[in-house]
Order: sequence, then C-alpha cells, then structure tokens
Amino acid sequence: MITFLSGGTGTPALIRGVRQILYDSEIAVVANTAEDLWISGSHCAPDIDTAVFLFAGILDTGRWWGIRGDTYATHNYLPKVAGGEPFPVGDRARAVQIARAALLRDGLTLTEAVRAQCRSLNIGATVLPVTDADAAHFVDTGTGRIPLLEYRMAADPGTEVRDLVRAAAESPEITGEVRAAIEASDAVVIGPANPAASILPILDCAGMRDLLRDAFVVAVSPFSGGVAPDPKDAALMYAVGEPPTAPAVSRLYGDIVDVFVQDIHDPDDVPGSLRLETRLMHERQAESLAWDIMAVIRHAIS
Repeated sequence: MITFLSGGTGTPALIRGVRQILYDSEIAVVANTAEDLWISGSHCAPDIDTAVFLFAGILDTGRWWGIRGDTYATHNYLPKVAGGEPFPVGDRARAVQIARAALLRDGLTLTEAVRAQCRSLNIGATVLPVTDADAAHFVDTGTGRIPLLEYRMAADPGTEVRDLVRAAAESPEITGEVRAAIEASDAVVIGPANPAASILPILDCAGMRDLLRDAFVVAVSPFSGGVAPDPKDAALMYAVGEPPTAPAVSRLYGDIVDVFVQDIHDPDDVPGSLRLETRLMHERQAESLAWDIMAVIRHAIS
C-alpha cells in the first residue's frame, strides 16, 4: 500500500496518475484538515472532499475542486433570504457536507464520518483525516484573522499575510487509523502541495514526524522555480519564513524525507534531489510521474 499526505490540487492530480498503476484498495490518503470550517451549518472539508470525489469518479478535474457539473442554486439564493457565503458551494457538494455535519452531530468522529461516506459512495481507497481534533488554521492579516480556506478561495490576492495561526493551543494528535495506515504502507508520498497550507499542518500533528522517520518517504516539490507561483501560495510560504522554492520545501520537511523530487527544469538546486518532470497539466503527465515514483519505491523496498 502507498499512503499519500494530501492537500491542495497537486496531490489529487498525482493520485489520478497512480490509479493507473495501483488498485484503489492499495492507496491510502491522509488528508489535511487545516482548511476545514463550518459554513451555512454544514461541514466543509476541502481536502477530504477532493479525495472522496476523486475516488468516487465525480471530481471536477478542471478545477480539482467540487463535483463535476454541480449547480449552485442554494448558494445563489442565499442573498435573497438575508444570507450569504464567502465562496460558492455546489449543491451536491453541499449535500455531502450536510450529511457529514449530521454524522458529526450524532457523535461520530471525523474519521468515522468520512468512512461512512466512503462506504456509501462505494470507494475502495482508504481516505483518512489526519486528525479527529480541531486543526483549523487562520490567516493573520494584521487587522484580523480569516479562515485559511476563506483566504485561499475569496480573499484579494493582495491581502497581507502576517502569520498562519493554528486555532488550537496544542498540536492535535494523529489518529490511530492514520498510524496504522502508514505503518502498513510500503512508502509514503508527500504530494506536490503548498507546504505552508497543506503539508505542514499534517506534519505538525503530534506523532507524525516521528512516524515518518520510520517510513520510506518520497516528497514532491510543488514549486519549479522557473514558473511564478500563485501570489497566495507565495504569501503563505513567506508567512512560515521561507520563499516559494524547492530548496525551501526541502528545508521545511527536514529529515523525514528519503527521496526529494524536484522539477527537471527547476533552476534552483536541492543537493541529492531526484529530477523529474513534475508538471501535472494532464493525465498522461500524472501517470508518467506516478510510474517514476513507483519505480523509486519498488527499488527501495526490493
């Protein structure tokens, strides 16, 4: 089994390629929960939902967000009844979030609620939130704090980002299910997601870094150096004290990584890195990168 630490849009794109090589039952996804928030009474968990929608075959792979062909009748009607939301939520995606909210209110953990929804959608892969505790993060703009997801989805690109702040005072703990999945895996792949928003919140969960030091870990940089990053991605990286570059990603991950992958065209250099084509513009590129990564893993465990 291969376990992915997943957030953002790059990791699901890579997983789509891996699905051409492995059965879904051989894939586990540990999803970032730093962007989770309650919106209009429902539980929005973007990185969990993206993984669930991908394996259910309904993900909008044009945006790597939401459900393909979804409608927005509820979101569009809310302002007419003195309501409103900071960003659009599709009607079918909202149904998933409403159902999960009900499961949570009934006393299920987030892990149990996600498992129930995966079962209902006949998903063969294992999709796990990294923690059942509150791991929400906020962006400190200097004049206030806004939820991380709201910043990424709705804030002006010029919004000042002074800091990235976890809501809880203590680091949340990884779940037993996450620990079991990683211990049972041949390798762990840290996908090409913004470290500040998507991966560091996973790594900062109590027990995760120690667990990964005993695993074979491949990390893929989301930055290629020659391509300007999204302004918000850059701002979040600077908020954690690093520029949006592959060397910075390597520094943030530290000694948990056995093989660091950076783009073959990246002008920046990470000593000892594996240079591959990491662009994931279409499915063939994703499958090609997946084959390369799987070759590295198979060589390491043989």
